[in-house]
Amino acid sequence: MKAEPIDLRSDTVTHPTEAMLEAMKTAPLGDDVMGEDPTINRLEKESAALFGKEAAIFVPSGTMANTIAIGAQTRPGDEILLMEDSHIFLYEAGGSARLWGVHPRPLQSHDGCIRAEDIESRIRPDDPHQPITSLVCLENTHNMGGGLVVTPEQLAPVFAAVQKHRLRLHLDGARIFHAQAALELPVSELVSDFDSVSFCLSKGLSCPVGSVLCADKSTIAEAHRLRKLLGGGMRQAGVLAAAGLVALEESVPRLKEDHRRCKELADGLSAIPGITVHPTPTHSNILFIRREGALPEDYDRYQDTLEARGIQVFSIGPRGLRAVVHRQIDDSAIERALEGFRAEFDH
Repeated sequence: MKAEPIDLRSDTVTHPTEAMLEAMKTAPLGDDVMGEDPTINRLEKESAALFGKEAAIFVPSGTMANTIAIGAQTRPGDEILLMEDSHIFLYEAGGSARLWGVHPRPLQSHDGCIRAEDIESRIRPDDPHQPITSLVCLENTHNMGGGLVVTPEQLAPVFAAVQKHRLRLHLDGARIFHAQAALELPVSELVSDFDSVSFCLSKGLSCPVGSVLCADKSTIAEAHRLRKLLGGGMRQAGVLAAAGLVALEESVPRLKEDHRRCKELADGLSAIPGITVHPTPTHSNILFIRREGALPEDYDRYQDTLEARGIQVFSIGPRGLRAVVHRQIDDSAIERALEGFRAEFDH
């Protein structure tokens, strides 16, 4: 019998746990658009408390969470500052511009963050010819940085600059629990100076669907309006929120296992002549794999030939191959993956 492929493309490929499926079957339900779904209400309340914010809203996806966060905290014609390799800028269909008429201004990232001096130098003057700078968006962990964990020390000068200029600050925290696991600091501490934070239940936490946006009550009230506008007002969606409640209890504590296995994968790959991994050392559950002398287009071919060997990864152009470790990648999967990589590259 042919072995199941080792799927390292993303931590979104996981299936819900048995505990999640059982919770989904038995969840008390109501109409969430009317605010009557007790399971969603509980998830939102627990999420807000966990992140130290006043309120929260459950949405279908991380993209919607980030989009409504931007829409709720800006006006048409405003400018937002964000990283040029952030998920919001690269992979969310230009929503801030298309939906809210907001102008994104990308800045270079440094170790997964924006430098405070770059923020200060890009803030627009009070001039009717120019847009108003109103919001800064960051990301933790940083996906295209290879799961880089952004530390409180990196964030402190950013917070000072944002507060000095009275800007709003949003965190795309799709994988913020990975930062919590790596830093051994509670998420409430990591996000205390952010006005809003989104986190994903289906990236690394094994839920089938869902993200949560946490912020102050007025921002979440506006987010409800924007969610409805985008068609994200769901009905008896407590069946989805139930998985989220289980994830907060059982999936978050096990993330360090993914970090350990990601490091083992990186160490094994680094031992193959001509192969380098980024970041070194690994920060969380993501790494990029590069081969000496390879061109960006070569990685598309490597993606295909590795898949033929039963290893699924993503080609991300000049960044190389991206591998993401998750709950369904156990120790034996790491060993099998390394065998396949050696067969592909160790010659």
